[in-house]
Amino acid sequence: MLLVIDIGNTNLTLGLYNGNELGSHWRLATDHARMPDEYGLQLQGLLQNARVTAKQLTGICIASVVPQLTGRVIQACREYLDIEPFIIDVGIKTGVKVRYEDPRAVGADRIADAVAVVYLYKGPACVIDFGTATTFNAITKDGEYLGGAITAGINLATEALFTHAAKLPRIDLQRPPSVIGRNTVHAMQAGLLFGYVSMVEGMVERFRKELGPTMKVIATGGLAEIVAQETDVIQIIAPWLTLDGLRILWDINHPM
Repeated sequence: MLLVIDIGNTNLTLGLYNGNELGSHWRLATDHARMPDEYGLQLQGLLQNARVTAKQLTGICIASVVPQLTGRVIQACREYLDIEPFIIDVGIKTGVKVRYEDPRAVGADRIADAVAVVYLYKGPACVIDFGTATTFNAITKDGEYLGGAITAGINLATEALFTHAAKLPRIDLQRPPSVIGRNTVHAMQAGLLFGYVSMVEGMVERFRKELGPTMKVIATGGLAEIVAQETDVIQIIAPWLTLDGLRILWDINHPM
């Protein structure tokens, strides 16, 4: 079995693959204060919950956009699972040509998403990842990662309103009764949810002008489903797309 780990600013996402099939998977809150021993004990607990032992693992594949946590998770894998993890970084085989001006500036999660799309869905495609940042990633018809657009994620915008506007409360993102909120919470929910939906629709239209009318729209990330329920421009919801990409990258770099 293969353990894949995506270390993000907001979530730590993990999954166990038996061949190409995703089995147990988890989305945890990223804790920037957690030490290697704590990560190690957490990994052991998750494997125990899935009734899998470390000896059953064929490998561990990690993508991280949080450098200060990468080393801690690597150390946890070494000391608690006795496995040297494979890290998604510049120089590994991807099977996808990156046409970004500086390929090293593309986050490991965005590369994993692109690889998953090329191998599972083909291009052209716009991949929308609803994470700490909301990213729009362009995959050409020839399977190349072209680039994309980055904006603040919904949860980040929610927290910014609470932090910087004295009279606005911290809210949970839910669908309000209507676009016109009759109280502050509903007004904030309407602005955040429907505002982001409108942004998604506008960005998809602009991407389609550059990538062509056959462009697929694929959404991933923790908030993909709640946004997709409010628009018909999202054609595929793939909440574990990054994990699929990590599994494929492992296979490419560790051929049988």
